[in-house]
Amino acid sequence: MEDIYANVDYALIDEDRLQARIQEVADQITADYMGKDDLLLICVLKGGYMFLADLSRALKRPHTIDFMGVSSYGSGTQSSGAVQIIMDLKQPINGRNVLIVEDIIDSGHTLDYMRRTLLARNPASLRICSLLNKPSRREVDVAVEYIGFDIPDEFVVGYGLDFDELYRNLPFIAVLKPAVFAHLMS
Repeated sequence: MEDIYANVDYALIDEDRLQARIQEVADQITADYMGKDDLLLICVLKGGYMFLADLSRALKRPHTIDFMGVSSYGSGTQSSGAVQIIMDLKQPINGRNVLIVEDIIDSGHTLDYMRRTLLARNPASLRICSLLNKPSRREVDVAVEYIGFDIPDEFVVGYGLDFDELYRNLPFIAVLKPAVFAHLMS
């Protein structure tokens, strides 16, 4: 049986720092949506599910949740730029205050596509909240109202983020050892 920590190079953001920042972001969202009805959090699957769960618990206001599966990665380590919806929302968003909850923003293609797609459905408002942001990788400029952490251009896993569907269960954000994915870079 493989030790899940064997392929971790180092922890980029430890569990305590992660949870403290999520509470700060939740407090800001709570304040910004004060007096606004009908807040809907849309979690981008699969990577955003842990962030959504902790963010949802930290919010001090009523809200509902829905999920959307969107992919631009395939089996590689870099965004392909070709975005597709693999699971759509279960409820309409017309007239609702919508907050997209994302795990990481890399190139910006996925969120740009989601923003345009969801704006066409006429929400009352649409904002984006991302746990992680890699500004050095941005190819498409997309407005993000809430960011947990700006991070360097490293391949990160843990806390919902994966490599080949593994490492999502780490309770912190870790940098994967380059040898684990080197074969994909050649």
